[in-house]
Amino acid sequence: MGPARIVPAVLAAALVAGAREAQPQPSEQPRERMIELAHQVVAAAAIDTLPKQLKAFYKTHRAEMPSLALEPEFPVRGPERRFLVDRLLPFPFSELPHTEAALQAKYGEKAQGVGRLPWLVQESYARLVDAMKTPDKEKLLAESDVLAGLIVDLRSPLNLTDNYDGQRTGQHGLWVRVVEKLPQALGKDLKLSPDAANYLDNPKEYVFSIMLASYVWVDNILYLEELAHRGMAGYGDPYYEDLARRVGPILRQQVLSPAAQDAGSYWYTAWTVAGRPELK
Repeated sequence: MGPARIVPAVLAAALVAGAREAQPQPSEQPRERMIELAHQVVAAAAIDTLPKQLKAFYKTHRAEMPSLALEPEFPVRGPERRFLVDRLLPFPFSELPHTEAALQAKYGEKAQGVGRLPWLVQESYARLVDAMKTPDKEKLLAESDVLAGLIVDLRSPLNLTDNYDGQRTGQHGLWVRVVEKLPQALGKDLKLSPDAANYLDNPKEYVFSIMLASYVWVDNILYLEELAHRGMAGYGDPYYEDLARRVGPILRQQVLSPAAQDAGSYWYTAWTVAGRPELK
């Protein structure tokens, strides 16, 4: 286990201030520019997981990463940034094909609309390796940021279930409340403690390890969110205060802190595979 690292409360507070100015849109629709706080906090924390030489580069150029820029930008979010794996087969998904072609061959039309998240991560990692080999600083930083955001998505349990928006359990709007608004509600308590980045022996297969570790929290989140809303007429401040108390620890410790370590591990692995180029 590496030493714990914490995102400074000042950073989280500043990110929250920007996030509150944006109005979340339904997760099914392409959205206009908004602050994705979880992405920002994970990208910032991932930098501190890196070994000395790589950390120095990312710290120097962190403001050039799209999500951490003065005017942050984020990729367009669409249904492909999910993987509704339990629509196809039950946990622990032991017979899940690990290539997109094999998945389509096995499930045919049933696989349509489940999303492409594991393969988006794999594709982003491959582009990052190429950018490291050049090295193209602008592409390297942009792709590192894209990859961090995709890792956040893969670590978010609701992105892995057919009941992602609570539509099957009478919890409509669940995705926005948990994935977008809960980080904002946590505010200065959104502190992460990722372990140090590791070299990934098999980056392609690692996405499925992340998926399994994330999915086990689906039922907990559904249950705890229902408790937070029990007896309340709407979703005002009292609801979010209770949601932060109940689900906040899962978000910090089981979702975002591991996501920061994973992002750093993918960056470190890409740099190593590229031959450890000198980055300036």
